[in-house]
Amino acid sequence: MTPAGEPYPTDNPLIRKLGRFVPLSGAECAALEQLSANSRKHPAGTDLIVEGDKPKAVFLILKGWAYRYKHLADGRRQIMAYLIPGDLCDIQIFLFEKMDHSIGLLSDAVVVKIPAAEILDLMDRFPRIERALLWGTLVDEATLREWLLNVGQRFALQRVAHLFCELCVRLSVVGLVDDAESFSLPLTQAELADTTGMTTVHINRTLQRMRKEQLIAMSHGRLTILDFERLAEISGFTQTYLHTDGPPIEQRLRSRLSPPM
Repeated sequence: MTPAGEPYPTDNPLIRKLGRFVPLSGAECAALEQLSANSRKHPAGTDLIVEGDKPKAVFLILKGWAYRYKHLADGRRQIMAYLIPGDLCDIQIFLFEKMDHSIGLLSDAVVVKIPAAEILDLMDRFPRIERALLWGTLVDEATLREWLLNVGQRFALQRVAHLFCELCVRLSVVGLVDDAESFSLPLTQAELADTTGMTTVHINRTLQRMRKEQLIAMSHGRLTILDFERLAEISGFTQTYLHTDGPPIEQRLRSRLSPPM
């Protein structure tokens, strides 16, 4: 059995993500592998669940990208989160009487639909997994606060730069960024506009400026960050709210709370 905290040989993005929060044992990793087993492929443009639906399950993204969104009565859309491999679409989602937002797919994706009973059983049997899921929820909330700040206070270039820095860090946790800081970005300019509260024309001009200043390169659905430090400086990005640097969060917490010798 793999002791808690030692590397567990897997490409499962859920295990890689939760392992950043809590050191996982072999038994805990095996339980998460089992949770991820019954996956299905879905094409881009599919809605996993729509505002007004009664949720009965949690969706786990194993491959591809999903997003949370809401539509106004006049058809305008606001994208409120990107869900990448390893992300669960709200472990408490089945507590809602009706969905207050929709979750759709930005790309072809491999998704696991997990009944509520399985999530509750997993948390009952593995308290450390429950804590890891709680940490994940807290990071999701911190990310939403950053997105609100992004739309409300940052200038156009800062908004896009901050978003790209965040995505690079999040994707690196699950092994989806190469050594050149390049990663798949299945987003149209319209989707970037609906995320940042800008027009597509303004997004286009901002991306052109970023290319001209050699901050990024974009080609065939891939984004390469050419100067991460400068991009972070421009946008004021720090990864503190993502809790991806250093030992797992629980180790740091226990160390901080331990009485002095």
